[in-house]
Amino acid sequence: MLTHTFATAMGPCSIQWEQDKVTRFMLRTSVEDSTQPPSWLQPLLPRVQRHLQQGGEDFADVPLAWSQVSAFQKRVYRAALKIKSGQTATYGDLARAIGETPAVGRAVGNALGKNPWPLLVPCHRFVGANGKMTGFSAPGGIDTKLQLLSIEGSQFWGA
Repeated sequence: MLTHTFATAMGPCSIQWEQDKVTRFMLRTSVEDSTQPPSWLQPLLPRVQRHLQQGGEDFADVPLAWSQVSAFQKRVYRAALKIKSGQTATYGDLARAIGETPAVGRAVGNALGKNPWPLLVPCHRFVGANGKMTGFSAPGGIDTKLQLLSIEGSQFWGA
């Protein structure tokens, strides 16, 4: 996989790709490999930089390598893309959005914890049923999640 690391307001981010699909995105990365991104990927970099300063970007149009995730993960991630900047939802809400019961919320949370595209697929916008902040797999964990939600202007509670 080819990797490009670039500066953002939240520290270095890296993006990996194969052919014409994004295979991985990393927030606050320590990855230093850097290959010039192809022309189809270059417009994404300033969008990420802008989002990490002021929020508001929507990444639903980014070509992701869906073949690398399970069918369940794909359903979860596609539904997660519908929660826009400035919004939050519970894991149970996301379970219902994919046609499952709220009891599947734990499996939804596990899928989000394995998200290979944090930020691009907004796994940080999901909270526990009681409004509590739960884990976040990117470096910085819950602090990074709270920072992202703050940048996006989310009205969150239970931190």
